[in-house]
Amino acid sequence: MNIIPSNNSELIGYHKNFLNLKNLYDKGLLPNKIIFSGNSGVGKSTFAYHLINYIFSKKEENKYNFDKNLILQKNRSYNLILNNTHPNFFLISTDEEKKNIQISKIREMINFTNKSSFNNNCRIILIDNVEYLNTNSINALLKVIEEPNNNIFFFLIHNSKIKILDTLKSRCIKFNFFLKNEDKIKIVNKILNSDFYNNLNNDFKINYNSPGDIIYLYKFFKNNNIDEKISINDCLKLIIEKRLIKKNLFIKDNLSFFVELYFNKKLVYFKSKDKIYNLYKYFLLRIHNCNKYNLDAENILIELNGKVLNE
Repeated sequence: MNIIPSNNSELIGYHKNFLNLKNLYDKGLLPNKIIFSGNSGVGKSTFAYHLINYIFSKKEENKYNFDKNLILQKNRSYNLILNNTHPNFFLISTDEEKKNIQISKIREMINFTNKSSFNNNCRIILIDNVEYLNTNSINALLKVIEEPNNNIFFFLIHNSKIKILDTLKSRCIKFNFFLKNEDKIKIVNKILNSDFYNNLNNDFKINYNSPGDIIYLYKFFKNNNIDEKISINDCLKLIIEKRLIKKNLFIKDNLSFFVELYFNKKLVYFKSKDKIYNLYKYFLLRIHNCNKYNLDAENILIELNGKVLNE
C-alpha cells in the first residue's frame, strides 16, 4: 500500500492546478515561495513532488508526462530524489522522534542555498509539515526566504487545520487544495484495491474527507479486525473492550475526532440537547488536557462508556 508522496508516480485530480503552475514556470513567472495548503492527506505533497519532477526533468530522458500527470519510473531526477541524492533538491520534514522541525535542519538548508547549483539549474527546497516549525526555525527561515539566492524555489506543505504564523504566510503565495469527491474515491480505491470505502459506515465516510485519512482508518480497522460497516458508537465500545487506546497510536491521535463524530451524531437524535452538548464539551476538554499533559486517556473512554455509550 503506497501512500508515500515521493513515490506516487500518478497524480489524480488537480490537473487545472498543475496546468496553471506549469504555465507560470514555463513563462518564468512561477513564484519562488509557495505554500500548498489543505487538509492532511489530500495530496498536497504528491502534487509538489510532481511539480518538482516536471521542473527537474524538462531536459532529461523520460521527462514528466504532463498529459497523464505521470512521473516516469526511469526518470533520473525521480530516482535521485527517492534516494535523497539529488544535488539541487533539499527536503525538510519532521523526524519520527521529534514532532517539531528543529533549527538544525534550517541551518543545513541555509548551507545548501549558499552552495553553487549543479549544472546551473534551479534548486528546490521542499518543507513538509511546515506547521511544525518551532519559533527558532521559523525565524531562521524567514531570514532566508525574504531575500533568497537566485534560482531557488521554496515549496511549503501546510495542513490547513493547524495555524502558521502570518509573518510566514505574508511572504509566500498560497494555493489551496480541495479534492473532488470522485477523485477522492478514485485514489482510495486505487491504493486499497478493495471495497473498503464503498462498505464504510456513513458515520466515518461523511467525516473522513481525504484519501490519506481514509487509508490510515483502513489500516487501523484491518490491523484490529474491525468491520468497516461498524457504527461510531459500536467502534468506541470495541476500542474500550479491547483496550486499544493502550496499544494503538492511531486511537490516541484520533480520539478527539472519534468522540466528536459520536457526539455530532448523538446531537441529531438526542432529545435533551443541552445535556448531550455539555457532555460533548466536557469530554473534548478532558481529551485536550490529556494530550497537553501527556496523560493516560483510557480513563476518559471508561467514563465515556459509563456516562453516554450505554444509554
